[in-house]
Amino acid sequence: MIRWVIVIFVALIVFSSLLPWLEKLGIGRLPGDFRFKLFGRVFSLPFASTVLISLIVLLIGRFL
Repeated sequence: MIRWVIVIFVALIVFSSLLPWLEKLGIGRLPGDFRFKLFGRVFSLPFASTVLISLIVLLIGRFL
């Protein structure tokens, strides 16, 4: 179980770094994605988008 927590954490970090590029595609603005402003910086926690991308990768991996 700890392996999945680490995988999700790493996916959140990678997804957060790619978020400005992916927002043009509509990913990152789902209902489960949290965005807040703190000390003049905008922080994003894309939980729903990460789960969606993980499911897509899982399905691709199952079929290949």
